[in-house]
Amino acid sequence: MTSRSSANEAWVRRALAVAGTADPLDVPVGAVVYDAAGRELATGFNTREQTGDPTGHAEINALRAAAAVLGTWRLDGCTLAVTLEPCTMCAGALVLARISTVVFGAWEPKTGAVGSLWDVVRDQRLNHRPEVYAGVCETECADALRDWFQTNRR
Repeated sequence: MTSRSSANEAWVRRALAVAGTADPLDVPVGAVVYDAAGRELATGFNTREQTGDPTGHAEINALRAAAAVLGTWRLDGCTLAVTLEPCTMCAGALVLARISTVVFGAWEPKTGAVGSLWDVVRDQRLNHRPEVYAGVCETECADALRDWFQTNRR
């Protein structure tokens, strides 16, 4: 059996690979949803620039695809692995989708809502609070984003 730590690392590395498939104009963030048995259900990457959709974040795209695979919006028992700390929109969506576990790579001090700027997913006023593993493969995730922004600074 694989340890939780090594599974989290493998899942974030898979999300990094997914991020690399994003349109070159979109910030390379990748997300992967796994079921309770650790099987990959769906992936997503940022598509805001490609589609002109402000909700085209990697997490939202992965959640939509996972819900389609399962035939339900309730993603109980599922884990979402993502290369960057989710924003408030995505953190809210994770809570509403009943994601059980969130694993993320790089911290996002400007917009992060899973411990940096806000902590939406652990707000005691909400009816669902996923388990969180933060900073998994943090250096690799941060480096990928830093490299992209150095080339594509807006």
